[in-house]
Amino acid sequence: MNVIVSNKYAAMLSNLNIDLIKSINGEFEVDELVAQFDNFFFNKMILDITAIKGYEDINNIQKLSFGMNDMSKVILLLDDSPVVNSPAYLSELVSMGIYNFTKNIDAIAYLIDNPNSYKDVAQFHLLGNNPAQPNYGAQGGGRPGRGPNSRNQESTYISDVVATPSIGGTRIIGFKDLTDHAGATTLIYMLKKQLEANYRVLGVELDKEDFLFFNDDGLRSVSTKELPQIIKNPANTYQIILIDINDSSEEQNCSEMIYLIEPSTIMLNKMIRRDRNVLDKIKGKKVVLNKSLLEPNDVKDFEYEARCSVFQNIPPLDDKKEKHRVLDEFLNRLGFDKNKPAGENNHGVHLFGIVKE
Repeated sequence: MNVIVSNKYAAMLSNLNIDLIKSINGEFEVDELVAQFDNFFFNKMILDITAIKGYEDINNIQKLSFGMNDMSKVILLLDDSPVVNSPAYLSELVSMGIYNFTKNIDAIAYLIDNPNSYKDVAQFHLLGNNPAQPNYGAQGGGRPGRGPNSRNQESTYISDVVATPSIGGTRIIGFKDLTDHAGATTLIYMLKKQLEANYRVLGVELDKEDFLFFNDDGLRSVSTKELPQIIKNPANTYQIILIDINDSSEEQNCSEMIYLIEPSTIMLNKMIRRDRNVLDKIKGKKVVLNKSLLEPNDVKDFEYEARCSVFQNIPPLDDKKEKHRVLDEFLNRLGFDKNKPAGENNHGVHLFGIVKE
């Protein structure tokens, strides 16, 4: 059984499909966490780093590593802070024997059963200099400097997937239509537009050429055979690659998958007739209702009848608009903290609310 200690990422962690024995939420002193779990048996602890008071001070993480009996049982969910994602900070984590850290919510389930060894995180370990003293700019803070020992630190900033096998530093998200015309192509186009204000993003579609009609240089239409050349390119600087899977079997090359359903009666019936076991296959996966006119109560009925959880309910959207609040809600739930839903300081974010724009 596992433990979740959450704060900023409580909503995301609540969707983890894992066995839980205990879950706490809030911001805690290191001594509080150590005292609470010192004699508490658990398999793995998923620890939202923002739940640790003063987490940007690496000394507090060191204090935690001394206090906990076995840090190999802790999976650290990092935030987007430049300090936490700096080479110096990550190197210190590895030096302390903390090998299981990630910014990808889907990597957590993998790490529970497949914990990292030093070999998996050696790339983050700075040797031959003092990683505790990064070369920052003149006034401190900001991005790392370019001194002789900086090792081009900006390029080694951790990305949205950390220590996830065969994916490197890019978060690769696949989209697949389960019903006909569920809208993966246009959704990727809109998500890319909304993400690229804060991230380096590439959109890819496989074995079709519909992206050509968007006239966007950040969208590529490629064959399935060409995909590995893109995602494994050592010169790749993208933080996020969004892939329209179409009919290919390239789900294996994605760090996470999102399955789209257009929940009209005719589309659902067609989906079921094609594959009567399709609903069983998507249990525990990220299911998104797209181009959906369902109200919140309808979504609950859908979840009950389909026996699956809906990750997000997205209404029909105008693809000519630059920004949609519902897409920022969706991206925020995926862990892209820089995409804050507009006006969220004044209004709560509704998980499955229909947003009329």
